Amino acid sequence: MTFLQDRLNRRYFLRGLGACLALPQLESLGNTISAASGPRLPGTTTAGNPLRTAFLYVPNGVNVDLWRPTTSGPNYQLSETLQPLAPFHHDLQIFSGLAHANGTAGKDGPGDHARAGATFLTGARPKKTAGRDIRAGISVDQLAAQHVGTQARFRSLELSCDNSRLSGNCDSGYSCAYQYNISWQSPTTPVATESNPRLVFERLFGAGPAAERSAALARQRGLTRSVIDFVSEDARQLVGEVSQADRAKLDEYLTGVREIEKQIQRVESMGEAPQPGFDAPDGIPDNYRDHIRLMFDLLAVAFQTDSTRVATLLLAHDGSNRTFPEIEVNDGHHYLSHHGRDQEKMAKIARIDKFYVEQLAYFLGKIGTIKDADGSSLLDNSMIVWGGGLADGHRHQHDNLPIVLAGHGGGELTTGRHVDFGSQVPMTNLYVSMLQKMGTGIHQFGDSTGRVEI
Repeated sequence: MTFLQDRLNRRYFLRGLGACLALPQLESLGNTISAASGPRLPGTTTAGNPLRTAFLYVPNGVNVDLWRPTTSGPNYQLSETLQPLAPFHHDLQIFSGLAHANGTAGKDGPGDHARAGATFLTGARPKKTAGRDIRAGISVDQLAAQHVGTQARFRSLELSCDNSRLSGNCDSGYSCAYQYNISWQSPTTPVATESNPRLVFERLFGAGPAAERSAALARQRGLTRSVIDFVSEDARQLVGEVSQADRAKLDEYLTGVREIEKQIQRVESMGEAPQPGFDAPDGIPDNYRDHIRLMFDLLAVAFQTDSTRVATLLLAHDGSNRTFPEIEVNDGHHYLSHHGRDQEKMAKIARIDKFYVEQLAYFLGKIGTIKDADGSSLLDNSMIVWGGGLADGHRHQHDNLPIVLAGHGGGELTTGRHVDFGSQVPMTNLYVSMLQKMGTGIHQFGDSTGRVEI
């Protein structure tokens, strides 16, 4: 292994290290932020609770005929596919008319699944390449994390129920990075996801039996400090031996190391972690439904303990040809999405759509029963986007996307309605509205042309 490879491997290791959890909001401990104590902080509600935001991605479009409500306004009727969300009728906004123009073919030709994933949270047209020169745009979750992430132990959490791929050719000349990662730290840097529930658990709580987790986390912090010292010294030794351009790169590298140091100090200032109410998962469940729900359980407890306020969950990459034996659909999802109006295939697509909606209902039920210190629920104090980068998968339709916004945003959202925005309204207009609800002061993002009323 070369010196450079060794340094890069150690840097990758540093990025993967976890930290302990914050305490949940407990009134008896006085850690609820008083809305009257000062100006509202970004990432909080007007009542002072944490404002949680998550983006949940489902692939390959939907059976539009059975998905979209037929009436608009507050008296909307849930469609057949959305029936599992009936208990949350007044906690939802169903949106029609939102689009990602940069997902369309344009001059780039085939590759709609790659563009669907790459544009969903960025609004940017991805560069058509299968090489290392990938480019899209910063994603809305990462932009939000820049403004509100420092208030929690983790700036953001990137989860998946799929594989993680950062290279290779996956869709008509587009890199796999576009399909397997919806979160982008910068236009050239996708954020790798974690699909193993055990590793997510250990990142949040620490490894080992419950009685040993605090000690394990302390050892981990000590090791992290040692590694930071080591890589910093390595970099300083190189300064006199490299070109001016490389010195600039080393300075950027050391800036990243110092940022990790700051993160460690911030985590340590938040005190000891509470013990979770369940044991560490064994790994990735064989059953897809169990895998999804386990990831939702982990996301719920991460929100509950204010470990993060921003998260993404890729349920499956766009173009996924997963089968669904849980609901007796043994044909591949991508294969079925090109149904050609075949009624049998469309019926199976509708069953897959309802399967995914049932998992959303599970998560909303979960966070709807978890209380913040003032008695409101996590669902009351959340903004949860559910949807995908395609509408009709057969036509690779990037407009009129199937989008649900769940949660009340701390009382700031107008819920219990189906809103039809018309046509070709940038999806990023929704993101601008959400960023403003978070208190970021952002007025433009991606290809946005304004904001929408939410």
